[in-house]
Amino acid sequence: MSANPKYSPMQDKRLIVIEKGQKRGRCTLPKGAVIAEVGRHICFNPAVLDSFDVKGFEPLHYDMLVLCAAIEFADRRWKRPLGWRRTFDVAIPVIDLKAWQKPEVLKALHGVLNHLTGDAWRLTFVQAKNLSPIGTRQMPLDFGKAKTFAVAYSDGLDSRAVSALSGSEAEALCIRVAGNRQRRKNGDSYFTQIPFKVKGYRGNESSFRSRGFQFAAVTAIAAQLSKVTRVIVPESGQGALGPVLLPLHNIYADYRNHPTFFRKMERFIKAVLGYRVRFEQPRLWSTKGQTLRAFLDMIGKSEQHLTSTHSCWQTRRVVNVGGRKQCGLCAACLLRRLSLHAAGVNEAPDTYIVSDLAASNAADALSVIPQKADRDIMVEYGSVGVRHLQHLADMSGLPDENIRVHASQISAAIAENYEDTLKKLRTMLVTHAEEWRAFLSAQGDHSFLKSWMDGGRNG
Repeated sequence: MSANPKYSPMQDKRLIVIEKGQKRGRCTLPKGAVIAEVGRHICFNPAVLDSFDVKGFEPLHYDMLVLCAAIEFADRRWKRPLGWRRTFDVAIPVIDLKAWQKPEVLKALHGVLNHLTGDAWRLTFVQAKNLSPIGTRQMPLDFGKAKTFAVAYSDGLDSRAVSALSGSEAEALCIRVAGNRQRRKNGDSYFTQIPFKVKGYRGNESSFRSRGFQFAAVTAIAAQLSKVTRVIVPESGQGALGPVLLPLHNIYADYRNHPTFFRKMERFIKAVLGYRVRFEQPRLWSTKGQTLRAFLDMIGKSEQHLTSTHSCWQTRRVVNVGGRKQCGLCAACLLRRLSLHAAGVNEAPDTYIVSDLAASNAADALSVIPQKADRDIMVEYGSVGVRHLQHLADMSGLPDENIRVHASQISAAIAENYEDTLKKLRTMLVTHAEEWRAFLSAQGDHSFLKSWMDGGRNG
């Protein structure tokens, strides 16, 4: 997509961000425009924002946070059409207007957003009136020992394993990119929560592809403040490449953990912040199972370090009864269970709401869920996840010409020889296929998962 696409006024989703307390009459608004006000729709948490107010924090960093929030508001405010692509026209007040109006910044920003979300974005910037929205504390960061790499850290398996594989806890700048503060863990640093929440968009669109931009931008800010240039992306091969190798029908490929997105993000960060970060993907050619085995081979690491993590995507009531559990059937849970099996790790039977994957009938396995609506959602998520993992395994047997485009795209992004990239991609897919077959075999010949692979949903 072009960084300067042509727009039809009839199709534009127009968002105007205004500063806190700014008055703007409805008569001055372009027709169909929506307002998002800082302080009302974009709400900064003063305590969390204060934790970013360290030596080196500049107005440009605050501008970046407002930009992330505005993009989230637009992305979630307008529902996608059947053809997926939307056209956005977003105006944002910034403190450092000169920096945001540079042609190279605008080109890089539009390029990364268009690639990531599959939409067409046009962002314009206006001069903010409030030039001091954050304090001037500017306290020096004190980690005790200099950090050598940053990692966007969550409670997931890859975060736990890859951060340990990349270096010691003392070396790691662990940046939490959750909207809510999670309980502190070893390795946490100053940056323990995204400092804003976005409200008032009515939750019309759930895909939220711009989340990847938000996470990468906040991580880059924390990395620059900490004088770190290496950012470790913990996702293993299936999670990083699978959503692009096998996009769902009529849905734009998900590039949030793909090398092409990170190269575009690096260019944008360099253009706007003048700081060069490198997003590294050390487990790109490993399955999650291989990553977990490598973690367990480290001295002092145990299965409990892995089983205490959380992978489930579900937030519905079904996973919040009697303490939060994992559903056991969404794509994230299935990949988790497959990978722990490949690593030889056994979890407690009560880890998942749906624990019995050996049942011959899906209805029997889901009988623990009282509400039919919840069971139907679980079947939808589970059947899609099973078929994705099977189709990814099937790709291991495809001829080279069928995966040539993907290998070429990846090799260009990681600056690696095409033939080597093709070989590594093939090896990762073959390993995934072997792990998936072993996992299915362990569920027995009559598992309902096998009927789902053939397109059924009832088992």
